[in-house]
Amino acid sequence: MSVATEFAKANEDYVKSFGAKASLALPPARKVVIITCMDARIDPAASLGIKEGDAHVIRNAGGRAQEALRSVIISQQLLGTREVVLFHHTDCGMLTFKDDVLRGKLKDSVNPDARAAIGPLVDQISFLPFPDLEQSIKEDVAFLKASPLVLDEAKSKITGWVYDVYSGKVTQVA
Repeated sequence: MSVATEFAKANEDYVKSFGAKASLALPPARKVVIITCMDARIDPAASLGIKEGDAHVIRNAGGRAQEALRSVIISQQLLGTREVVLFHHTDCGMLTFKDDVLRGKLKDSVNPDARAAIGPLVDQISFLPFPDLEQSIKEDVAFLKASPLVLDEAKSKITGWVYDVYSGKVTQVA
């Protein structure tokens, strides 16, 4: 059985107890955007005490603000969020490589006939790795605060945190 098939089966149980969730409002009740990593060890709902309808949760590799900006704009401009809480985490895979290494791996993984065509495309991608966890959070918070696309009224409510994958504890660093 594929994982997708397992998801469909689990969804049958979820639908049975869906009930009042059908009446949740489109804008998040707590007017907050959470940006965090896609790491499967992180459960934002459990670790932060949020429930469905409370927040927008944007996940990407490393929880990088640059990649999340499009979603932050939509969340603020169309759905009324006014706070951004950014989380990076200990033992993150983004600490383990540099762009040139992943670019080389990607180029080597395709059919040799396709390398010439994808090479320039791959060279344009920044995978946004980082060598220092706390510095990356500070840089992402600064990026959002400096962006003219982020609402001015929300800039004082942009914070950055470390999530410890070994204890579940969060610590503010920016």
